[in-house]
Amino acid sequence: MARSGNEGLVLGLTVLITAGLAGGGYWFFTRNNPNGLQQVITPNPASTVNPVPPVSKDPTPAPPNSTTAALDTSLPNPQVLNMDGSVTMVALIKRLQLAYAQVNLNIPSTFGVPDGRPNGTNAGLKNLMQGIVNIAACSRPLKAEEIQSGLLGVPVARDALAVVVGIDNPYKGGLTLNQLRGIFQGTITNWEQVGGAKQPIKVINRATESGTRTFFKDAVLLGGDFAPDSKDFTTLPHDETTPMLRALGKNGIGYSTVQQAVNQEIVRIVPIDGVAPTDVNAVKTGVYPISRVVLLVAKKQTSPVVKEFIDLALSQVGQEIVRQVGFIPL
Repeated sequence: MARSGNEGLVLGLTVLITAGLAGGGYWFFTRNNPNGLQQVITPNPASTVNPVPPVSKDPTPAPPNSTTAALDTSLPNPQVLNMDGSVTMVALIKRLQLAYAQVNLNIPSTFGVPDGRPNGTNAGLKNLMQGIVNIAACSRPLKAEEIQSGLLGVPVARDALAVVVGIDNPYKGGLTLNQLRGIFQGTITNWEQVGGAKQPIKVINRATESGTRTFFKDAVLLGGDFAPDSKDFTTLPHDETTPMLRALGKNGIGYSTVQQAVNQEIVRIVPIDGVAPTDVNAVKTGVYPISRVVLLVAKKQTSPVVKEFIDLALSQVGQEIVRQVGFIPL
């Protein structure tokens, strides 16, 4: 059984994750795991760690009104805590795994099927419903049918999508939400139509399994359809951000999470309705129109170890990890 209670939680709240993993993200992980070989996260007592900021002495890791209170933890713990889901949340999940390893010495964890290769939100939720994994990382709201099937989504962080163009794109202005909708639905096809130079707009869309794509469709297209693929509209085959950013060139447009775009020298973030997604207050208050919460999702009937992992994400230490990897704490 996983260690829980005051002893385990105090231990967990006295360590930080190795700093080098914070910025490595998905590139670091896949570089060191090119064959998708299983990399089960287990505690390493010899690891060098830094002290955490002062935290509450209250051993309860999540607030009393947390959604996790609705979880039925009557099932036995698994031998391995298996997770899959959002590529957007890779850095966050990896840091939480390492933190959780400090308070659970007996139950290792994985992320991706196979481990090290997360399959995106939609596939992760499918794997959760099929019992292949215990937790799904989800970058969009749950659909009604997913809730009806017995899934429970717990918000763990806030996030915003950034609309991006290549740094060499001569268009230097912003867009309205209506203009953005028109571009991705194919009614606006030239930069001249939004005040730019006379050149075609090349749209680079995310893969169909992407939860970020699903959220963009709901928030920007209001549930409508994307334009079909064509010479100037490309849907990527896999949910990867770096190929999309590199493909933008001088006339492309795409979207990613803010933390995937903010430090990229090859792109410029486009303000929407006059607001930038890097404005934390605008994201928290909903003034920036393409913002969301990201979730950890479990079956309502689950095991104690699942609840403990989600509670860790909601704790003070977990929310500090949220901040460190570029999301906005709740």
